[in-house]
Amino acid sequence: MAEPSNLMPTDLPIACTLTASELTTRLREMADLGHAALVDARTTDDRAQLRFAAGAGVRERVAAIVAAESECCAFLTMRVSDEPDAIVVTIDAPEGAAPVLAQLIDAFRGEPQAAS
Repeated sequence: MAEPSNLMPTDLPIACTLTASELTTRLREMADLGHAALVDARTTDDRAQLRFAAGAGVRERVAAIVAAESECCAFLTMRVSDEPDAIVVTIDAPEGAAPVLAQLIDAFRGEPQAAS
């Protein structure tokens, strides 16, 4: 009999775990933050880098959203870093998650979300 493997799967499903109500609230939070502080968004198929103007409470708001998104969209890798005048969020997406990454960026831009 083979011994059980201690390896865990590295592939996470590309799926959001939020309810419809939670998603609506999260999208509103992201759009509000984007309108208040988003100064630049650069994207490729598998990576996005968002820059937010540093200001009162901005880092805390960014960190809270990133922490929440990291839980419901565990397939994304999200990092927050500080620059002299900006808070930078880097998001890496696995193969097949480009549409989700695009929707996330649109949410920060306050653009309407297509029904999924």
